[in-house]
Amino acid sequence: MASVDLRHATVDFPVFDAKSRSLKKTVLTGAGSRIATADRIPVVRALDDVSLRLNVGDHLGLVGHNGAGKSTLLRVIAGIYEPTAGHATTRGRVAPVFDMGVGMDPELSGYENIFIRGLFLGVSRRRMLGHVDDIAEFTELDDYLSMPLRTYSTGMRVRLALGVVTCLAPEILVFDEGIGAVDASFLNRARQRLRSMVDRAGIMIFASHSEQMLLDLCDRALWLDGGRIRAVGTAREILDGYTTQSRTP
Repeated sequence: MASVDLRHATVDFPVFDAKSRSLKKTVLTGAGSRIATADRIPVVRALDDVSLRLNVGDHLGLVGHNGAGKSTLLRVIAGIYEPTAGHATTRGRVAPVFDMGVGMDPELSGYENIFIRGLFLGVSRRRMLGHVDDIAEFTELDDYLSMPLRTYSTGMRVRLALGVVTCLAPEILVFDEGIGAVDASFLNRARQRLRSMVDRAGIMIFASHSEQMLLDLCDRALWLDGGRIRAVGTAREILDGYTTQSRTP
């Protein structure tokens, strides 16, 4: 049974200056204790003491200003980041749709990247072969599928990534508004497919600034502010509160 369980999860990122770009270098050039040297490195707290439990059937929207911690939370749930404090446990097959460069090779063709992206999501080449025609029709990339990925625009890469993930049946779907890089006509055409994808996913987490998309795809929402949870509730009440706060001078 798919589930997401975060308990007091905190994520810190060390910030290195131009003369010291790695922790190893900082430690080796320090004049005293390694711990003391490491302690002098500035740290940005991207996520702060976040506890969250999601089960099958939960469709959660994430709202908050840029830098509030939404992308970090998505990456913790997807297993890309490990908390520096607290715990994060995700059970089930996760399909992330935000790091468009992950699981793709810019020197290979779109067709080849369909299989690579599929392998990245845990789907065999043989199984992906049965989805190629559907992906090609959905993305409308035509001859570009035979060209190297480096020739693609950002929107075309998003189309390809969406085409792969929407043909699968993930237990946990994690995505952000990077899908907004596609043109409006494609996004409108893909809305029904996105809705079907969300319905198939046991758990869905979606970070966006688009009120309409959040209301279309999510029944509950979580408001992040400065890396901390400010409020959790129905999508409508959280969006109303967030919108009101954002408009207040």
